[in-house]
Amino acid sequence: MIALLTGTLAEKEGFSIVLDVNGVGYELGVSQTTLNGLPEVGTPSVSLFCRMRLTEQAVTLYGFSRKEERSVFDKLVTISGVGPKVALAILSTFTPATLAGVVAAQDEARMQSVSGVGKKMAGRLLLELKGLFASDDDLSRLAGAADVAEALTEAETSSNVEEATMALMGLGYSPKEAEIAIKRAIKEKGKGATVEDLLRFALGLLGGGKHVGSR
Repeated sequence: MIALLTGTLAEKEGFSIVLDVNGVGYELGVSQTTLNGLPEVGTPSVSLFCRMRLTEQAVTLYGFSRKEERSVFDKLVTISGVGPKVALAILSTFTPATLAGVVAAQDEARMQSVSGVGKKMAGRLLLELKGLFASDDDLSRLAGAADVAEALTEAETSSNVEEATMALMGLGYSPKEAEIAIKRAIKEKGKGATVEDLLRFALGLLGGGKHVGSR
C-alpha cells in the first residue's frame, strides 16, 4: 500500500497530477482543495498522502495535502453509492473541518451545493457521515475546529486557522480556548499567518497563564 509519495511535481491537468518519484511518474487524482495548495510544476520535494484504489479495470492513486482529507476520503468511499469521484467533489467543495460542521448541523442545503449530490443523496450522506465522524477521534475533533472557524469572521477563516485550531484541541484545549487564542493570534500576526505562527502565538497565550477568556 502506497501511503505517501514525495517527488517533483511534473504535471497538473484538471483534477489529476503527476509526481515524479526517482524517475517514475505517479498519476494521482486530487481534490480542488489539494490542487489549490500545490506549487508550480517543476517544484521538487512535493509530498502527498496517498490512497490506492483497486478495481477490475484499473489501479488508481489519489493524493491529499493533509491526513485529515485522506481520512475523510476513506470514510466517504465506504458509503454506498459514493465513489472516488463524488468523494473528491465533496472535498473540492469543503475542507475537512467545514464538512464536519456541515455534518454536525445536518445542513442539506450546503451538502446539495456539491456537484452531483442531489437532495436524496445529501440526506443520506449527512446521516451516515454523522455516525462515521463520531466513531473516529481525529475526525470528531474536526467538528470542534469547524465550530471555531464558524465563530470567526469569513475573512479570518482559512485552512491554516482550522489546522492550528485542531492542533490546539489535540493538545487538550477546549474549542472556546482555541477560538479566543486563535482570534488574538490573527489580530497579532495578520490573516496571512502560517499555521506555525498562529500556534506559536496561541500557545504563548495559553501556556503563559494569561486570561485568554477575556475579550
